[in-house]
Amino acid sequence: MPNHIELLDLLLTNRGIPIEERERFLNPSYEKHLYDPYLMKDMERVCVRIFEAIEAKEKILIYSDYDCDGIPAAVIMHDFFNKIGYENFIIYIPDRHDEGYGLHLDAIDKFITDGVNLLITFDLGITAVEEVARAQAAGIDVIITDHHLPQVEIPRAYAILNPKQIGCMYPDKMLCGAGVGFKLVQALVIKYGEYWKISNGWEKWLLDMAGVATLSDQVPLIDENRVLAFYGLKVLQRGRRPGLVELFKKASVDITKLNEEDVTFTLAPRINAASRMADPMKAYEMLATTDLVEARTLADHLAKINDERKVIVAHIMKDVKKVLHKRGSKSLVVIGNPAWRIGVLGIIASKIVEEYKCPAFVWGGDGNGDIKGSCRGYGSANLVEIMTLLPENSLLGFGGHKGAGGFSVSHEEIHFLEERLLAVFDSSEKVEENEKEYFIDANIKIDDVTSDNFNIINKLAPFGMGNPKPTFLFKEIKIFAIKEFGKEKNHLELSFKNNRGYIVKAIAFFKTRLSFDPPLETDSVINLVATFEKSTFRGRTELRLRIVDVL
Repeated sequence: MPNHIELLDLLLTNRGIPIEERERFLNPSYEKHLYDPYLMKDMERVCVRIFEAIEAKEKILIYSDYDCDGIPAAVIMHDFFNKIGYENFIIYIPDRHDEGYGLHLDAIDKFITDGVNLLITFDLGITAVEEVARAQAAGIDVIITDHHLPQVEIPRAYAILNPKQIGCMYPDKMLCGAGVGFKLVQALVIKYGEYWKISNGWEKWLLDMAGVATLSDQVPLIDENRVLAFYGLKVLQRGRRPGLVELFKKASVDITKLNEEDVTFTLAPRINAASRMADPMKAYEMLATTDLVEARTLADHLAKINDERKVIVAHIMKDVKKVLHKRGSKSLVVIGNPAWRIGVLGIIASKIVEEYKCPAFVWGGDGNGDIKGSCRGYGSANLVEIMTLLPENSLLGFGGHKGAGGFSVSHEEIHFLEERLLAVFDSSEKVEENEKEYFIDANIKIDDVTSDNFNIINKLAPFGMGNPKPTFLFKEIKIFAIKEFGKEKNHLELSFKNNRGYIVKAIAFFKTRLSFDPPLETDSVINLVATFEKSTFRGRTELRLRIVDVL
C-alpha cells in the first residue's frame, strides 16, 4: 500500500485532477469556487422579470418535474418566496401517469383560465415549443429553466436559463435542474437581497435541496457540482427539514453523519416513489413542510409507498425472468405487459440491463388505454439514435438521451417493436466495451483496511459520476467466514483475518455465496474487488468493505 501522501496523489491522478486543481478539489469553497450566476445567459432578464412580478403581486406558477431533480427545485423556490413573504405563487408538478413528463397544453389552458401571469419551469421546458407559444400568446410570460440538451427549434419563451443553450457562456454546463434553480435564487439575492432584507449568504440554506438533486440526478460531481454536493451534504446534516429527519430516522440513518449514498439509495427512491406510485406533491410537501406532525405523516407515507414499489418491482422482475428464460439470448430486450405500472418501468429496465448486460425497452399500460415505456442503455448504444432510426410511425413519441429514455407506442405497432429495434440495433456500429464497469485504483492488502486510509480516501468525497469511489483489488485472500443476512438471507457478508488477528468484513447487498462462479466457500482463496465504507447503522460505527466483484 502506498503511504498516505502517495495514496492521495494516486487517487487524484486516477481521476484526472491536475496538480493545479487539487487544492480546489480537496477543499471546495462556497465563496471562491461558485461561478457568478450572471454569467448565465438571460439571468439579468429573468431576475428583473421576477422582481417586477413580485412588486406587481402577479400570480406566479412554478412548474417543476416530478423527479428527484425537479421536486427539490420546487422546494428551493417555495423557500425563497416564503423568505420574502410572497404568497401569490403556485407549485405545479405534473402527474407521471396522467400527464407524463414536460409541459402540457391542457395544463397551459388551465393556467390561462386561472389568471397566471408568469410561468417558470424547472428541469423541463427546453423542447416545449408549442406549449410555450400557447402560453405566451395568451399573455403568460414563460421563463424556462432547464439543463437538458436544446433541440434545433427553441421555444420562444420570455427568457431561458440553460447552461447548454447556444450562446450561454456559463463555465459549468453540467448543472442539474435544481442546480440552475439554485443559481437563479443566488442571483436574485445578489441583486435584490438588501431590498428584501435578506442577509448575505442566506441562500446557503437552500444548498441541501441543490445537493440532493445534484447527487440524485447523476450529473458529474466535478467543478461547481462538487461544491453544491459537498455543501449540500453539510446543510442536510444540520437536520433543518423535519420531513427529512423523520424519513432518515425511519430508515435507521443518522442524519448528522449523512453521506452521498444515504441520499442516492435512501432518500432518492422515496422521493421518486411519490410519482411512481401516487402523487409527486407528497414528496414536495414532505421536503417543504416545517410542521412536525405533517412531516412524520408524509415521511411514513413515502416509506410505505416505497415498500409497495419494491413489491411490485419484485413481482414484475419474476415475470421478466420467466419470459426471458424461455425466449433465449438476444442483443437487446424488449418486454412489456399492459398491466405493468408505467411508473416503475425505468427501474425494471435498469435491473434488466444490470442482469442481462444489454439495452432494455420495457412497456406497460398507463391506465387510459395507452402504451408507454422506458428504456435504459448498455455499452456504446445510443438509445435516442436507435429510436430515431426506427421506421416512421413505429413510435407515437419518444425522448431522452444516450443512456435513458421514454417512448409511447400504439396498440397496433407494439407487436412489431422488438423486431424493428433489433434490426436497427444489430445493424448499428458498436464499440467493444469492457465488461467490467469499474476501474481498480490500486492493489492493496487486508491489513491496509484502516481508519487512517479510510480518512485519506474520504477526502475525495462526495463520490458519484465523474468522481467514482476508489476501488481496490485484494489479491489471494482467504475467506475466514461466510454469512448470509437479511429477512430473506439475500445479502452476503464475508469475513477476513488480517495479520494482527482482527476481523475485516466485506458485504454485498442482494448477493449470496451462489452469486459467484465458483460459489464462495469458507477457507477458499479469492481476489476481491471492493471499496471502503463506514457504516453507522443503528448508531454503531463500523469500518468495512463493500464488495464490487470477486475474480
